[in-house]
Amino acid sequence: MRSKRSLWWSLACLFVGLVMASSCQQPTTTNEPPERRPPERRTPERVQYTEDRKPCTDYQPLRRPMFGDLHVHGGDSFDAWAYQTKATPGDIYQFAQGKPMDIPPFDKDGKGRIVQLKRPLDFAAVTEHAEFLGEVNLCRTEGSPAYNSETCVKYRKRDSNSVINFGVQLTHDGPDPVRIQSICGADGKQCLDVAKQRWDMLKKAAQEHYDRTESCKFVAFAGYEYATTPGLSNLHRNVIFRNNNTTELPISFYEQPSAFGLWMALKQQCLDPNKGCDVLTIGHNSNLSNGKMFALSYPTDPTFGGDMAAALLRARLEPLIEIVQHKGSMECRNGFSLVNGAPDPLCGFEKLRPGKVEDCKEGTGSLGMRLGGCMSRLDFSRYIFEAGLEEQQRLGANPYHMGVVGATDTHNGLAGYTEEYNYVGHIGNVDDTPEKQLSKGNITHDGFINNPGGLAVAWAEERSRDAIFNAFQRRETYATSGTRIVLRLFGGWSYSDNICGGGDEALAQEGYDKGSPMGSVFPEKPGDAKAPVLVVVAQQDLGTSEHPGTPLQQIQIIKGWVGPDGRSREKVFVVAGKADNGASVDTQTCQRKGDGEKRLCARWVDPEFDPTVPTFYYARVLENPTCRWSTYKCNTFAKDKRPPMCDDPQFPKVIQERAWSSPIWYKPKP
Repeated sequence: MRSKRSLWWSLACLFVGLVMASSCQQPTTTNEPPERRPPERRTPERVQYTEDRKPCTDYQPLRRPMFGDLHVHGGDSFDAWAYQTKATPGDIYQFAQGKPMDIPPFDKDGKGRIVQLKRPLDFAAVTEHAEFLGEVNLCRTEGSPAYNSETCVKYRKRDSNSVINFGVQLTHDGPDPVRIQSICGADGKQCLDVAKQRWDMLKKAAQEHYDRTESCKFVAFAGYEYATTPGLSNLHRNVIFRNNNTTELPISFYEQPSAFGLWMALKQQCLDPNKGCDVLTIGHNSNLSNGKMFALSYPTDPTFGGDMAAALLRARLEPLIEIVQHKGSMECRNGFSLVNGAPDPLCGFEKLRPGKVEDCKEGTGSLGMRLGGCMSRLDFSRYIFEAGLEEQQRLGANPYHMGVVGATDTHNGLAGYTEEYNYVGHIGNVDDTPEKQLSKGNITHDGFINNPGGLAVAWAEERSRDAIFNAFQRRETYATSGTRIVLRLFGGWSYSDNICGGGDEALAQEGYDKGSPMGSVFPEKPGDAKAPVLVVVAQQDLGTSEHPGTPLQQIQIIKGWVGPDGRSREKVFVVAGKADNGASVDTQTCQRKGDGEKRLCARWVDPEFDPTVPTFYYARVLENPTCRWSTYKCNTFAKDKRPPMCDDPQFPKVIQERAWSSPIWYKPKP
């Protein structure tokens, strides 16, 4: 007779409707269900396509790093258009492939600053705000039914108030938000009709710029941003579809004002049988959520099937989190009372709120969007991963089994434009001059504390939607702070002692054959194995001939685990290179000094492994020190003309660019 736990697991899987049949196999123990994980322990097979396209000529079964940006806004986003951005989806996809584009400020002839990406991306997604997609187009289209409404007249002034008047709608905290009736009509249909037209246009642009020939030069994904800010706390997510088979409309805050509502709607409209659709979401700027985005809570509505089913739904639909973008780094932060571990000096990297802030502890706050209120450990990915281990122990499922990516969140359409030495801003006319970039910004966006943003990297066999989307789903991804470091991490139990010396192809082959890549779970521990073996290799960003890349300084492994008291702990290990390698940078000239490494590799065995406790490991790679973008800008001013922020001691002049891998999880036998 089946146990109650066994029956519950089957019902939970049936409810969530996980796509992969193997995901709903009966758990092998009565203590915990298996994670949804497809770790490769052999050479991966040929990618199976879900759309009509030609096979890629350049196919590498051991995979290669694909660099991209999954968070890009252009002229269809309500805030970007208000700040003079005019980039179309076609403009953005062409820019991502290396074509020049002009951005604000524009002269009387409509010509702006010309910007060009020197190194094209492998993939990108234009993620315009789903909210106000119809409203923006009604307000700016002469002759539309809403064009002369007071709201639209105010919006066309294209200033901070234009953004605030729309954005304040998203602070609604409760069910049944109502669209702006003066634009949309009493039933909202007017805005929905136009939103569908614009959504069809966005999908068409993605389809037109996706290379489906054998050359496989570029991948364009259809997607959008879902935005809700209850209490001015950021709960935004990007929604990315596998191909152009999508929901009929982008599901916005107005249709589903909660994240779980969004996931359930995506499941029903996209993942359920016979829909032929696949989708995932990516949480971003948890550093502005006041602890709300990853709060340890579940919907009480019985429609969601209880805590376990809700946790599984979340894990299925949100396999990735942004760990860095132009509004800061979200890896970690020192000072939280509920974090058990020594302070990490590298956690101060690119913080939007430097200095001391109130600790939310077990609670949540508000006003994060405007850099106010308390901050929670659950605003940062390392501690979110730790909370996932705690939930695994309590519930039997890990809702936070996520990989990491980086992004720009550009509102200029500048997909992947992340160079520190030539920062041009990301917010239209809010930061279109060095003086504005080095200021405090305005009431909706910040200046000096922002940065050029990061990149998403996926290990995939080829440049096809299916290959790269598969990488997203299995979390074989990593993030960089904008540099193009190549990073690989494997975990197993029997990697050879000389694995680092046999070349990268041999390393990858053994990595897959004997273990699991970043983002997945260690293979089951053999009886004679004493501790897990991690293999990590990183290669320097080569840069360009005009701007060579920066050598590597060190690789660290960050370990998180659950102690006997049920609380998580963490520790940082240096496994390759060294922090005191003598490298530095002259902040007056931004010339680098000292030596570094082109390649670092380590085979590392955890010296403090406890086989009885759940654990995760991820890699952090650091370059030698370089000038921050603001230092480059400040150095262009005469000393008596420098903006005040240039000499503010709380802001660093020097940074260390870096990359973070997705974790690998260890699950003990019961």
